[in-house]
Amino acid sequence: MPRVPMPDTGMIAAPCTTPILSARARALKPSLTLAISARAKALRAAGKDVCSLSAGEPDFDTPAFIRQAAADALEAGHTRYGPAAGEPALRSAIAAKLCSENQLAISPEQVLVTNGGKQALYNLFQVLLGPGDELLLPSPYWLSYPEMAQLAGASVALIPCSPAQGFRLDPAQLEAAITPASKLLVLNSPGNPTGMVLSRPELEAIAAVLRRHPQVAVVCDEIYEFLLAPGHSHHSLAAVAPDLAGRVFTVNGFAKGWAMTGWRVGWLAGPSTVVAAASALQSQSTSNVCSFAQFGALAAINGPRDCVRAMAAKFDERRNLLAAGLTGMDGVKLEPPQGAFYAFPDVSAHGLDSMTFCNRLLDEVGLAVVPGVAFGEDRCIRLSCAANPSTLADGLERLKRFLAAL
Repeated sequence: MPRVPMPDTGMIAAPCTTPILSARARALKPSLTLAISARAKALRAAGKDVCSLSAGEPDFDTPAFIRQAAADALEAGHTRYGPAAGEPALRSAIAAKLCSENQLAISPEQVLVTNGGKQALYNLFQVLLGPGDELLLPSPYWLSYPEMAQLAGASVALIPCSPAQGFRLDPAQLEAAITPASKLLVLNSPGNPTGMVLSRPELEAIAAVLRRHPQVAVVCDEIYEFLLAPGHSHHSLAAVAPDLAGRVFTVNGFAKGWAMTGWRVGWLAGPSTVVAAASALQSQSTSNVCSFAQFGALAAINGPRDCVRAMAAKFDERRNLLAAGLTGMDGVKLEPPQGAFYAFPDVSAHGLDSMTFCNRLLDEVGLAVVPGVAFGEDRCIRLSCAANPSTLADGLERLKRFLAAL
C-alpha cells in the first residue's frame, strides 16, 4: 500500500521508550508466595541448607493410570483444537460426578472445562463483576481472589474471620457486610490457608442470610474437596440449599485430589447462561484446555478412587504430625486444620509481622514458610504438609530453634 510522504520538519524523533503499563497491570501485587520461593531457591543455589514447607501442591506423582490415559490420547491423535468449553465426554463425566457425589442438579451444558480451577474463577469474575460491583471475601483468603476481582474492575469487601473464631464465617458478619453493591460471595471449603471446613449447619445459616439478598451470587471453591480430616464431611452449598442453585457456582479441578497440578484441568459449573458467557470469554482467550490432558482427566474422574483416598490418608497423617509439633510451641496458637494440607498458626505473640517473621526464619534457620499477610492475616504463617514426614520433622525442629532464639 502506498505510503504518504511526511514533510521534513527538522525535528529529531524521540527515542524509543518502554511502553507504559496499564493502570490494571500497575495495580497488581507481586505474589509473596513466589517471593519466598525465589528467596529459598537463591539460598539453596548459594549452598545454604534450606527446608521448605511453603509448597501449595501435592508432592506425589500423578497416578500411573492417568498418565497412561494421556499418553494413549496422544498416540490416538488427540493433539488438535477441541471445543472451547471442553471435551464433551469430560463435561458429561464432571456433571455426573457433581450429580452423584455432590447432589447437584447439573447437566453437561452447565460445565466449562478450564485451565485449572484458577481460570474457572478468573472467567467467572470477568463475566460477573465490573466497576461498581463488590466481591464479598471472608479473610483469611487464597491470595488470588482479591487480585482477580480487581482485574475485573470490582472492589473487595473483606469479612475478617479471626483465629479466635476459628477462621469461620459468622452469618451475622456476612449480613452486616452486604451492601447494594455486593455481587458475589466466595466460599472456600476446605480452605486455603486455614484448613477450615464449613459444616452443613454453617452452610444452612449462610444460606438463610443469602435468601434475604437475592442480588448476591456465590462461588464455592471446592478444590480441596477430597482432603478432609476424619470426622469432617464436605458439603456443597447448592445441595444444602437447592433453592439457591440458580446463583451458586462450583469451582473444582484435578490438581489437589489427583496430584495433577501441572496438567491444568479444572471446571466451572453453575447456571447455564453465566457458564455460556464464561465459555465465550475463554474462546477469546485460551480456547480449549490441552486436548490430551483432558483425556487424562477423564480417566481420573471415571477411574478408581483408591489413589485419591491413599493420598488423602497420607495428608491426614502429615497434618496430624504438623499439628502435634506446633501445639505447645512457645508463643504459637494453632486452630487444628480440618482439611486441605496446611497449618496456619498464630505467631503474633512474638511481636513480629508475618513478613519479618518469615524472612528471619529463612535467613536464620533456613526454613521457608509463607507469611500470613499474603492471605490477609498478618498474625499467622502458613506451613504446608505437602512434604514427607522427615522434612516436616526437620521443619518443626528449625521453627522450634528459631522461636527459642527470639
